[in-house]
Parts: sequence; structure tokens; C-alpha cells
Amino acid sequence: MTQFVQNLENVLPLETIDIQKEAINLNVSPGDLTFGDNVDCDEVSLEGLQQELEECRSDEVVANILAKGTELREYTKGVEENLRQVELESIQDYINESDNLVSLQAEIRECDAILTQMESLLGGFQAEIGSISSEIKTLQEKSMGKGLRLRNRKVAELNLAKFIEDIVVPPKMIDTIVEGEVNEEYVKTLQILSKKLKYVEVDPMAKTSAALKDVEPELERLRQKAVSKGFDFIVQKLQALKKPKTNIQILQQNVLLKYKYIAAFLKEHGKEVYHDVRLAYVDTLNRVLSAHFRAYIQALEKLQLDIASANDLIGIDTRSTSLFSRAREPLKNRSAVFALGDRFNILKEIDQPALIPHIAEASGAKYPYEVLFRSLHKLLMDTATSEYLFSYNFFGEDAIFYEIFSGPFAVIDEHFNAILPNFFDAIGLMLMIRITHHHQLSMSRRRIPCLDSYLDKVNISLWPRFKMVFDMHLSSLRNANVRTLWEDDVHPHYVMRRYAEFTASLLQLNVDYGDGQLELNLERLRVAVDDLLVKLAWMFSKPKQQTIFLINNYDMVLAVLKEAGTEGGKTQLQFEELLKVNTTVFVEELLLEHFKDLIRFVKTRAGEEASSTSERPVTVEEVEPLVKDFASRWKGTIELMHRDVITSFSNFLCGMEILKAALTQLLLYYTRLSDCIKRIGGSSALNKELVSISSIMYEIKKYSRTF
Repeated sequence: MTQFVQNLENVLPLETIDIQKEAINLNVSPGDLTFGDNVDCDEVSLEGLQQELEECRSDEVVANILAKGTELREYTKGVEENLRQVELESIQDYINESDNLVSLQAEIRECDAILTQMESLLGGFQAEIGSISSEIKTLQEKSMGKGLRLRNRKVAELNLAKFIEDIVVPPKMIDTIVEGEVNEEYVKTLQILSKKLKYVEVDPMAKTSAALKDVEPELERLRQKAVSKGFDFIVQKLQALKKPKTNIQILQQNVLLKYKYIAAFLKEHGKEVYHDVRLAYVDTLNRVLSAHFRAYIQALEKLQLDIASANDLIGIDTRSTSLFSRAREPLKNRSAVFALGDRFNILKEIDQPALIPHIAEASGAKYPYEVLFRSLHKLLMDTATSEYLFSYNFFGEDAIFYEIFSGPFAVIDEHFNAILPNFFDAIGLMLMIRITHHHQLSMSRRRIPCLDSYLDKVNISLWPRFKMVFDMHLSSLRNANVRTLWEDDVHPHYVMRRYAEFTASLLQLNVDYGDGQLELNLERLRVAVDDLLVKLAWMFSKPKQQTIFLINNYDMVLAVLKEAGTEGGKTQLQFEELLKVNTTVFVEELLLEHFKDLIRFVKTRAGEEASSTSERPVTVEEVEPLVKDFASRWKGTIELMHRDVITSFSNFLCGMEILKAALTQLLLYYTRLSDCIKRIGGSSALNKELVSISSIMYEIKKYSRTF
């Protein structure tokens, strides 16, 4: 037992061993021991008892106790006995396993020894690792310092290399600039020299370096040599422009543009000579282009076809002759003065190349002035476009263009100032206005603004001239001598044909433009020509001839307007209305000429008969002569009317329409007469004398089939 207690001391806590010793020595069980039996019952608090009872109500053990009715004290004793039994069994288990516990204790002590050795070994490792870490940190700091110094040295090397490259003048560059020919390699060398010159001017490090004192004189001598050589080269090329038959555009594109950097170098580093180069180029091109345009204009003038003079106006009498007009071709045969005709094709050929004068002259062709105008401006546009683009690319500015073209503009202005005051072709002027508009659009599509102000000036010059010539035509109508112009002929008057062709031409040229001012002027012209036409009609002694004259002229005007393929607009509507009114008048006059009594009766008595209050009713004796007269001669009269219409009207279709209208109106009159007769008492005897409506309609259709 003593040995067991000693072994137990090695594995159990001290307090437990003391209790076990006391229990063994006193021969009592641990369950018999009590702790705190002297607790004062008066100090026991009942606070919270109710809550504890509520919580224990759901406990299964407590519920079983309460259900069995067992007293708590007895149940407590039973529990204590069970605890003592369990405790004794536990002690017995410890006693049974004492040998194993002793062996386990020995093994634990061996493990502690091994772990102690490992702890000391690891501590040594930790000390060595700390030493290595400090060495690594030192090496890292040294590496970072060396890397920083390396980067600084590389930056310094790059800056030094750049400085040396920018400031040092290689011998090869000196040889190229001084002795070399001007070619592409020379241009590249100039670019390098320009870079060096700008570097020593703006770089602060270069300005303060000692190397500059050695290099700067050499750079200055090279600059002077390059400026002198570049100036001589450009002046030499400009001299080639002055040679006859030199193609300026080819020389500019293939030679000068390849060496445009020379001009840029002079502009930046040789301002003392750049101005002279620029002035020489402006002067050379100004003279050359002015001479070219002057020669071209002179060649074009030989091709000009005169269309109209100051006397070629709508209202001028062509039968009058004078010392100066006697040899001229009659104006009414010169249709180009007022008719547009093929001249309209110039607007379809607006982008065709300019005329080549010597080829056109060799063919013997002559052209209206608008053809020469288009050709001149086409050449101007192409030349200006080429020169504008070259000047901008070569000199880097567009202001130089206007200095160059001041001469050509002056030559063309001089030409126009000589042409326009003596130009009386209104159709040609309107064509030139439309050509100018197309040229403005063309330059806009090219995105070349250099001719904007010039073309605007041309447009401003053409419109007042057109207005003046148009007013001359208008005045010729208003101030026309009716007795001189009148001819004893009901067919269309030549003045009206001029007017019709002139109006149709202007309307055709206004189709895509909708110029309100032109339409207003055409309305003024229509009023004037209509007034003149009415005055000419009054010169005929018979009203019928007056009406026929008006109808023939109105119909001719409408035919010309429609033939032009344009919508005549207000002008055409006005003439259609006038034709309609005069056709109605002629139909009445024609019927009155052949059926006067019948028409008078229908208009006066046929209407009275219908009234129940008529004082004098229509009688059979009153209508019988009318019926018999119509029945005896109606077919022959219609044939006479047909012949009259055929001989009176120039336009066959117009005459047939008028005849048809007259026969239709005659049918209406006769129908009213027939209706009137049917309502007269005792008129049945006249029925056999009445011509049937179907017979009249058949006759009308017979004449309708002839056209």
C-alpha cells in the first residue's frame, strides 16, 4: 500500500493524494466527508427561488422525483451513495493503471529532455538567421546605391552623347554643305545643320558650355554658306520659269517642291535673303502668268462670235435700214440673239478643259463669248489652284498667292472692262452668271478659297450689266413705234417671237436657281409686250382680225415656252388665260358672222319665252325663218367656218381646237332654239324643218377626226 501511495504521488495532484491518504488512514470513504455543515440556515436567501422552480419544472429528473413523491432528503442520500461508489471505482481504476502511469511519466521526461536539446539547437539557428538577415539588408542597401549611381551615369551618358551629337560639327557635314551639290543628301544635311543652330540658340546648357566657343564660329560660317548656296539655287531655278514654253507646274512639282526645305531653312536662318527669294519668286510668277493670260486672252478674242449689238433689241424694227445697218443680216433671222438653243450646252460642259486657241483657230470655229468666258476662267481656276497649293507647301503661307496673282487679275479685269460696256447679249450675260456660279461651287469642292473674292467681283459686275441690257429690251417695247412695227398680217409678229424665245431662254436658265429678281423682271417684260401686242392689234380695222392676231401671237408664245421644256410658271399661266379669253371672243365673232339672227334670238327671245309673265310670247312665225335658214345652209356654213379657221391661224392644232369650240357653241345655241320651239304651241309643223342634234354632232365629229 505504501508503494502504491508513492507511485500515486508521482501521477496525481498533491491535493488529491492528501485526501486519499486521509481516507485510507481513517478507514472512511470520501463520500462520508462533509464540507460546510455549519452553515447558518437563517442566512439562506429565498430570492430567485420562484424562477429556479420554474426552470426546474421542465427538468426530467426533477419531474420524475416529484411524480413519485419521493422525499428530497432521501433522494439526496441515494445520490451521495452513488457518487461514493463511483469515486471508489475510479480510485481502483487508478490503482490498476499505476504501472502504466509510471511508464508514461518516464517517457514524458525523456521527451522533455529531447525537446530541451532541440530548443537549444533552434535557438542557435535563430541567432545565425538573424545575423544573415542583417548581412542581406546591408548588401541590399549597397545594391540600391550602386543601381542609383548606374542610372545616373546612364542619364549623364545620354545627355552627354546628345550634347556632343547636337553641338559637334562632323567633317562630312562641312564637306557636303561647302563642296557638295544641292540634292536630297544636301537637304538632309541642311536639316541637321538647322537642328544644331536651333540647339545652340535655345538650350541653356549649350549656351554655358565651353565647347560652344569652339563650335559657334564654325556653325556661323556653315550657316552663311548654306544660306548663300540655297539662295543661288532657288534663284537659278526661278530663272528657268522665265524661259518661253516652260511648263511652270511641272517645274514646281518635280523640282522646286523636292527642295522646299531650302526655302524653309532660309526663312528660319537666313531672313536677310529669304525676303529677296520671296520677292523674286513673286515678281517672276507675276510677270510670267500675266504674260500667259494676256496672250491667251488675245488668242481667244480672235475666236469670238459677235451675237448682239446695241440695236439688237426685242422692240426694234428690223425693216428700217441705215448707213450702218444696211449690210447687216436681218435680226429676225439671227435667232441666237434671243433663243438659247445649243448655247445651253456650255453648262453641261462646264468642267471640260479650256480651249486651245491655235487648234480652234485652225479649224476656223467661232464661239459665243460665254464659251470663251468659261475657257478663260477654267484656265484661271486650274492655274490658281496649282499655284495656291504650291505656294502654301513651298513657302508655308497663302498670302503670297494674292501678290502673285495681282498681275493676272489685273489683266483679266482689263479685258472685262473692255468687253462688258459693249456687250449687249442678255442671254450670254445670264450664261456667264450661271458659269460663275458653277465655278464657285467647283472651287468650294476643291476647298481652295483663293478665288472667292475674285469670283464674287465678277458676279457683281455681270448682274448690273445684265439688268441694264434687260432694261434696254424693256424700254424698246415700251417706246416701240406701233405704226412702224405694224404689218397687215394676222400671223405671229416677229417681235412676239423674239419675246417668246428670249423669255423661254431666261426661264430655262432659271430652272435650278429660282431667282426671284429675274422672275420679277420677266413679269415686267410680259406686261410691256402685252401692251404692245394689244396696240398692234388695234391697228387692224376689223375686230375679228384683231382677235385672230392676238390668238396667233399668244399661241405662238405658249408653243415656244412649252418647246423649251420648262415650266413657264406665272408667265405661262398669264398667256394661257389670255388665249382662253380671246378664243371665246373669236368663237362668238365667228358664229355671229354666219348665224347672227339665230344667236340674237337665242340670247334675247329664248330666255323671255320661259317666263310666264312674258308680254310678247314667241310665235311660230317668228322662229320659222330661223329654222328654215339654218336647215338650208348649216353644212355649207360649217365648211366656210372651217376654211376661215384654216387660213386665219398659223397653228393648225390651235385652229382645229377653235373650230371645235365654235361648233360646240353652235350646237348649244341650236339646242336652246330647238327646246324653245318645242314649247311653242302649234310648232309641230316645224319639226320636219329642224335639223337633228345627232346630225350636227356627227358633222362636228367629222371635223374633229381631221386632227
